[in-house]
Formats: sequence, C-alpha cells, structure tokens
Amino acid sequence: MSYNFKFDVLLRYIPEIVQGVLLTLQFSVVTMLCGLAIGLIVAMASISPLTPLRACARVYVEALRNTPLLVQLFIVFFGLPSIGIKLGANTAALIALSINMGAYGAEILRAGFQSVRQSQIEAGRSLGLTAGQTFRHVVLFQAMKAIYPALSSQFVLIMLTTSVVSSIGATELFHQAAFIDSRTYRSFETYTLITVSYLVLTLGFRAFFAGVYWAVFVKRPRR
Repeated sequence: MSYNFKFDVLLRYIPEIVQGVLLTLQFSVVTMLCGLAIGLIVAMASISPLTPLRACARVYVEALRNTPLLVQLFIVFFGLPSIGIKLGANTAALIALSINMGAYGAEILRAGFQSVRQSQIEAGRSLGLTAGQTFRHVVLFQAMKAIYPALSSQFVLIMLTTSVVSSIGATELFHQAAFIDSRTYRSFETYTLITVSYLVLTLGFRAFFAGVYWAVFVKRPRR
C-alpha cells in the first residue's frame, strides 16, 4: 500500500469542522426540546378517554414511525414550496427532525405514563390532590425515571441522525465533511476525523446523561 496519510491538510478546515459540530449540537438540542413538546401533546392525546384524540395520535405516530426520515425531510423542504411555504435548509431540517422525534417521544412518554400503577394515582386523589397535583407529584417523577434511559438513547440517536439533513444542504458536521473532502480529495482522513468527532459527541452525551440520571434519580432518594 503506497497511500500516504496526510491528516495535516485538514488543519486549515478546523473552523468548518467546529461550525459543523456546533450546528449538529444545535440541531440535536432544539430537535429534542421541540420533539418532546410535540411528543407530550401526542402522548396525552393517546391516553385520552376521547376516541377521536386517540385515533389522531395513533395516525400521527404510525405515519411518522413507518416512513423514512429522508422522505419526511424532502416533503418539508421540497414539497411545502409547492403550496407556497418556502423554508431554508436549516429551518426545514429542524421542523422535519422535530416532527419525527415527536412520534418516537410520544410513544416513550405514553409508556412512561402508563407504567405508573393506577392504584398510586387513586391514592393520590384520595389524599385530596387535584389531577394536576397527582400528575406532578405522583406520576411525573416515576414516569421520567422509567423512560429516562430510552429518552437519552433517543437523544443520541437524533444527534447521529442529523447527518441525514446534509442531503438538503444543511451545513451540519457531515455536510462539512463532504465540503472538506471535495476540496482536499482526502476522503479517508476527512471521514475518519468526522467519525471520531461523532464518537466523541456520542460518548460525551452518554456520560452527561449518566451523570444526570445519577444526580436526579439515584442520589436524590438517599437524602
């Protein structure tokens, strides 16, 4: 093998890589927050006693979870302009990712809410708590503890999935890799560096979420 590795040629593109990392983080955090907000509404609808609400929530979840994210992304970016709604690449990426995350978040949240025993909810109500107080003091903490591992894994998955939005020109980390590769023709070095960047982000997030779990759900009950 006569290939000469030249990672030093990538040094001039450090600002582009940093920009890509920051935009990837921005996509991940905003998508998670917006997706959780959407998921909470859909989860509440899915356990509602009203049949139409449950049906709408089911259709939303099944439609989003059983179609490719790339197709949803193209509908938002290329399809909406046909009806007069034009969005920039980054905005379209955030909307598509949030809508997709909302469907997965709804299922995780619904499972968490339903994991709390009905007898505990009834005990809270018998003590004079309102429905809102029962949800906040009895249901919420137990549900969050049950679904936290799934939510944190979903966040990491969303962060990795942001690479898909490079297909519409959003300038996140993977898009920057393609740009650098086109300028340097050093594909191996470029994508190796990007792989390491994703790996560092993933391990960093896992360590952060593990620390939060210990501080909130493990350490707190011992006080």
